[in-house]
Amino acid sequence: MRLTVAQALVRFLSVQYAERDGRRHRLVAATWGIFGHGNVAGIGQALLEAGPDAMPFFQGRNEQAMVHAAVGYARQSGRLSAHAVTTSIGPGATNLVTGAAGATINRIPVLLLPGDTFATRPADPVLQQLEVQEAGDVSVNDTLRPVSRYFDRITRPEALVPAALQAMRVLTDPVRTGAVTLALPQDVQAEAYDWPEEFFAERVWGVRRPRPDRAELAAAAAAVRGSARPLIVAGGGIRHSGAGAALAEFAEATGIPVATTQAGKGVLPYDHPAEVGGIGHTGTATANGLAREADLVIAAGTRLTDFTTASATLFQNPAVRFLGLNLDPYDAHKLAALPLVADAREGLGELGGAVAGYRVDPAYAASYAEGKRDWERRVDAAWSAGEGDEELPPTQAQVLGLLDGLVDASDVLVNAAGSLPGDLHKLWRARSVDQYHLEYGYSCMGYEIPAAIGVALAAPGRPVWALVGDGTYLMNPTEIVTAVQERIPIKVVVLDNHGYASIGGLSGAVGGEGFATGYRFRAPDGSYTGDPLPVDLAANAGSLGMAVIRARTVRDLREALAQARSATCPTCVYVQTRTPDTVSGPPPAQAWWDVPVAETANRTAAAQAREEYDRQAAQRRRHL
Repeated sequence: MRLTVAQALVRFLSVQYAERDGRRHRLVAATWGIFGHGNVAGIGQALLEAGPDAMPFFQGRNEQAMVHAAVGYARQSGRLSAHAVTTSIGPGATNLVTGAAGATINRIPVLLLPGDTFATRPADPVLQQLEVQEAGDVSVNDTLRPVSRYFDRITRPEALVPAALQAMRVLTDPVRTGAVTLALPQDVQAEAYDWPEEFFAERVWGVRRPRPDRAELAAAAAAVRGSARPLIVAGGGIRHSGAGAALAEFAEATGIPVATTQAGKGVLPYDHPAEVGGIGHTGTATANGLAREADLVIAAGTRLTDFTTASATLFQNPAVRFLGLNLDPYDAHKLAALPLVADAREGLGELGGAVAGYRVDPAYAASYAEGKRDWERRVDAAWSAGEGDEELPPTQAQVLGLLDGLVDASDVLVNAAGSLPGDLHKLWRARSVDQYHLEYGYSCMGYEIPAAIGVALAAPGRPVWALVGDGTYLMNPTEIVTAVQERIPIKVVVLDNHGYASIGGLSGAVGGEGFATGYRFRAPDGSYTGDPLPVDLAANAGSLGMAVIRARTVRDLREALAQARSATCPTCVYVQTRTPDTVSGPPPAQAWWDVPVAETANRTAAAQAREEYDRQAAQRRRHL
């Protein structure tokens, strides 16, 4: 079959499928793209010729944002279906790097198809080519190598066959998945070749569920049976495996409490008796108190990042040991854990059978149940809006409280950066396994709006909310235009606090005194402490085509959120939040996070912050 390389690639992708548990999914369900001279006559022509039935297409506005949209889609699809992203050469290709890093860190599949400079070098250099005098085979696309799980440059047509097969293998590998890059020189894209018809046969890629090793399972069961104060830390691997029901069954049978990471929150509904909330720096007092006294920590489907371990200060019991249930041996062995390398669903099921009859002491269960009730009272206090608040601007916590009173299990909340992840992890009451969509592996500002589009494409008909601060909004509002163009009714809530409030707070805590974190005019002394900038983000969203609702008070906001939820077009709710006092604000951090403080400084704030830093850092442990 004689086709160009680009035509062959599009045809090949159109017949690839992923299958798990007997359910088949289109592996590459659509392609996002922005066209330039490096892909318009190759991939662009191939997509046009193939048509939307073979390969649906979405027009993007920013290359990074297209990757975020693809990641949102793939995560909502359980990593069983993905999108491709095509760009031109040069800046279009390098704009992919941030999105690719987020995909790979979070282990979400996305196929990147950047254009590349001529393989045949008829003119050298060409437009947007990076000249590297020591290496003629380097292009800017090589910046994608460290953030890709698989990278290949297709310099000959026949090289596409093995590269495409390897790309599909990695996309469907539950351990290795992430960003996959096939760099496509613009001349090779348009080159014709006689392809074997077998290359275009329908292929089904099985997504495996490895069972645990017998010896590892026996050791894990012995550890559980020997524990008196065990704690499960549930991460995103539980969600990706679809292991929520298995986790609930295990927790109910054993009475072991379950704390969740940002990626794992929601794998048990908030009102499940064993669910004790988020863990770590942004976690609850209940979960962190259990972690400090735990003698066995079952790390299930988590990478155990610094936010989860409170920078290695959280697990303080001298006798604590770890059990790592993870598909990836790299993660299963962290903190010198006993490894249980397996799919989360399979591992929990078999571990439950191996410890049948074991149950924690009733006093332990009663203790964490009371801690859970106490924390819920603190959530209610943070969210409450009394009569005197109705005509005031809301606090950030009150915004979340009003949203909590509106949504049901069908709603999905998307967030990634700023102070919102901390408040959401501590306070949000997740009602379904996929309601809480936090990208906190890379915590990329600008993820939320495009990712919400991807989520909405994967879950049509469900209300999808992108929660953003003004700093995040200014980073990446461009895909609002895409939502308008495609009539995707995402709901964007912009909380304007006139600056980088999250980093402003951190700056104050580490001796930075909030330096250059506010969106304000310069004061006479040169600092950014003057009046707030006259920026109108609501008007900006409206200029991009969104319906906009401005809310000035708690009462306004309650009505605005309800109106946005029922809207059938992309809708923005804009509100300026007020700084909370110590009574109405969310509970402070319940565990430490290591942000090094200047070891020597002339300013008092930095010196005092260093004293506190040294006190906290002294609690760090090496778990061996």
